[in-house]
Order: sequence, then C-alpha cells, then structure tokens
Amino acid sequence: MKKHKLLVAKIGGNVIEDKIALDSFLQDFSKLEGFKILVHGGGKSATQLAEKLGVKTEMIDGRRITSADNLDIVVMTYAGLLNKTIVSGLQNYKCNALGLTGADANVIVAKKRPKQFVDYGYVGDIVKVDNKVLKMFLEQKITPVFCAVTHDGNGQLLNTNADTVASEIASAMSVDYDVSLYYCFELKGVLENIEDKESVIEHIDLEKYTQLRDNEIIADGMLPKLQNCFDALQKKVSKVHIANVEFIKDNTTKHTILSL
Repeated sequence: MKKHKLLVAKIGGNVIEDKIALDSFLQDFSKLEGFKILVHGGGKSATQLAEKLGVKTEMIDGRRITSADNLDIVVMTYAGLLNKTIVSGLQNYKCNALGLTGADANVIVAKKRPKQFVDYGYVGDIVKVDNKVLKMFLEQKITPVFCAVTHDGNGQLLNTNADTVASEIASAMSVDYDVSLYYCFELKGVLENIEDKESVIEHIDLEKYTQLRDNEIIADGMLPKLQNCFDALQKKVSKVHIANVEFIKDNTTKHTILSL
C-alpha cells in the first residue's frame, strides 16, 4: 500500500529572530499541501534572554549545557514566546497549528543524558516518539509545531536539540508515511567555505561527511546536525535536505542533499 507523503521541517538559526524572514517562511509553509510537521529551535533567543537575566550560557561542540536556571530560560523561550509566536503566525495564514512540547500528550519521552566526560545538565536524549498521537493530529488536519523541550515521564522537563527532535519525529513517522526531512536556516546548505555563502556542497554521503569532519571543514553546530541527518536516513526517512528557508517555496534552489 502506497504511503501518504509527510514533510517534517525544522527551522532555526537567524530565521527565528528575523520577523520578516520568519513571517515569509510561515506563509510559504502554510501553503504546502498535505501532511506536515514543523520543529523549531531558538537557541539564540534563549542566549539573549539568559544574558538579560545574568545567567551564563555554556556550549560544548555546538550543544548547550543546561543548568537548572538555563532550563527555566529554555522552557520560557522555546515552549512559550517562540512556539506561540510561530503557531499564531501559522493561524494567520489559515494553517491550523498546535504548539507542543514532548510532554504534551506524552508524544516525546526522553531520558536525562548521563554524566560522562561532560555533564550536559538537564539535556534529554529521546527514547520514544508516539507516532500514533501525531498521526491522529495529522488526520484531523492539525499541523503539530514542536519546540525543543521534552520530558522524562516523571515530571522533569528536558532541553533536547531541535535537530534531534526533528530527526526522531521524522524517523518515527516513517512507519506510516513517506517522509521528507528539511533542515531550513539562513544559509543555502552546508558550505565548503564559511566565508563564501555560495560554496554549497550539494551532495554529502557518509564517506564525504567523514572527510569534511576530519578536515574540519564542518564543525561546531553543523556536526550534530549532519549526524541527525544520517540517523534519520538509517531509520528509513526517504529524503533529507539542508537548505535555505526559500527551499520550502522553490525546491529547485541550490541546497545540500544527504544520502547514505
């Protein structure tokens, strides 16, 4: 039996902080026909709020160390201001959206990352995504909008990388749908030279990824992003793209496509 198509898009970077760019994306996203799920980050907004409140932000290899104070800021920013701004923006364009954390309807359960070489604090690694609940929302023509907050099932909220949330949702939904995963941000894709915004690497497979990583052409936040791409492909997600937000409107634009 042929599966229905599902698009899972993740937005982040400077797009969320740019009201004009965000509004343009939400307008384009709302016009997409068929089933769709949106995941958003918001790390820059959380960092800005932390600075205002005098709370130190610490990052290691592109990942945020989440203290108890930082967790409060993350939840306020991601699940509150940003999530509801995005949901109301979609409603403005007649896309019936529902803002969610992983705790809502128990959709995403995670476990607190154990202390190893680095203590990431209140950071969650995803254990389970309830694809049945998400399928129910989609069949009711509701578009889920997830922020990067999950929970452990025991009352503890956890900060979880938004790229990972998108990857795990896409992977879980691939059981019932033909899923395409889009990572959309302000750049056109993965760049060969960060100083040259046109130096897009148009195709990356596992071998190419290893070369780029070893040669330190990709680093910091791009490393976990690409790892999430390959995790999704290995879990039967059909297509994974890293692209500028304009790609949602015009998928012929130059971008990076991932394959195993």
